[in-house]
Parts: sequence; structure tokens; C-alpha cells
Amino acid sequence: MATLTAKTRSKIPSSKFANPEKRRFPLQDKAHIRAAESYERYASPAEKSKINAAAKKAFGKKSGRGR
Repeated sequence: MATLTAKTRSKIPSSKFANPEKRRFPLQDKAHIRAAESYERYASPAEKSKINAAAKKAFGKKSGRGR
């Protein structure tokens, strides 16, 4: 996964985050989607839904972690 600097992160559109208001869990590429999946236990139900939708779109499946 590429390092995400503050400058690079600030350029990502809010729509590419599971929580656009707080800009939590960036979902701009497969590596970051997998990372977001690994942190789902800290996510709200709405964030989990967006993470799972991004995983399904990127990998053609639901999160493999039984959620």
C-alpha cells in the first residue's frame, strides 16, 4: 500500500471515504479498502456498510471477515 501523506489525503474527494464528514477510512484503492476492512471493528454500522460495498465493487465479494 502506498503511503498516504497528509497532503495526498487532503486531495482525495470526501466521497472516497467511508465517513465523508470525518474523512475516516479512505477507500480510493484496493489496498486502502483492505486496510479499512481490517479496522471495521472501529467503524459505525454506516461506515461498515460503505466499506463492504467498496470491497464488493473492488473484489467482487463481501468482506471475507464474516461481517
